[in-house]
Amino acid sequence: MKKLLVLSIALILLFTACGKESSPGNTNTPPTNLVVTAVVSADNSGNVAFTATATNAVSFDYDYGNGIFKTVPSGIVSYKYPASGTYTVNVVAKSSGGQTISKSIQVTVTVALSMVWSDEFNNDGPPDASKWGYDLGAGGWGNGELQFYTNRSENAVVQGGMLKIKMIKENYSGSAYTSARLLSKNKYAFTYGKVEARAKLPLGKGTWPAIWMLGSNINTVSWPACGEIDIMEHVGKDQDRIHGTLHYPGRFGGNADGSSKVIPDVSTAFHLYSLEWSATSIKIFTDGLLIHSVANSNSIPFNQNFFIILNLAMGGSFGGNVDPAVTGGTLEIDYIRVYQ
Repeated sequence: MKKLLVLSIALILLFTACGKESSPGNTNTPPTNLVVTAVVSADNSGNVAFTATATNAVSFDYDYGNGIFKTVPSGIVSYKYPASGTYTVNVVAKSSGGQTISKSIQVTVTVALSMVWSDEFNNDGPPDASKWGYDLGAGGWGNGELQFYTNRSENAVVQGGMLKIKMIKENYSGSAYTSARLLSKNKYAFTYGKVEARAKLPLGKGTWPAIWMLGSNINTVSWPACGEIDIMEHVGKDQDRIHGTLHYPGRFGGNADGSSKVIPDVSTAFHLYSLEWSATSIKIFTDGLLIHSVANSNSIPFNQNFFIILNLAMGGSFGGNVDPAVTGGTLEIDYIRVYQ
């Protein structure tokens, strides 16, 4: 009887062991031997072919290093980077039981830029309605500005190959000045690339022209959570000083993330104001001179669509006191172009 009991126990252990060895989906086995390779296209298109393999893995989670993520069951995937840069790519291999192993590699891509959107302001008349809308009203949306923004031709017109945004000292709907604020919201927005604007700025204490951008999600998350990129700001109280600034949670208003440099003759000559924006950096220039640079990351809201704004304000929290002798001023823009 004892021998029979021992034999039965031995058989049970044998079959149990065999069952464990033959189970292909054992959830207790973590993935191992993770290998990740990347082949960067030589045609400067930004295309990268990734391959990830690992023993006992059933899926692979890719973090492309620019805020974009994708789950790839096979581990084989191609991704096109929209901007040049060096990116840290992290891949997480998962077993059927949810156990993981990860590995990071760096890829450097060069993306040849081409112009994807522009306004050359070559057709006299009102600004192109397919590209620009207007913000209308007074006060500057919390900035305490003195102008009333209109959509009148007196305040915004294309003339002689230039967009002219004109500030006029006049009584209008309770405001002492009128001007215009054009924006590409709901008409054109983009993520990453290069922006160039050739412009001449108004002269006079109190004037506050700007070429800037806001996150397209402003209506849902509000400001500053949407992010703001000021490619060019100038105030007449500090003539010839150009400001390049970013606003985002923790760094906005008087604590904004910005720098400035003196650029001679901004109100008597045209200068080139530009932005180079990628998943890894945001750089603001005037005539090729770096004004300000910020390392981009997933912790700040600059990895989403932004739209463009062109405006001329008067006074307010940044423009400051107004010289009563200033009766007008014009922000002239030769062109604005976006490259990707």
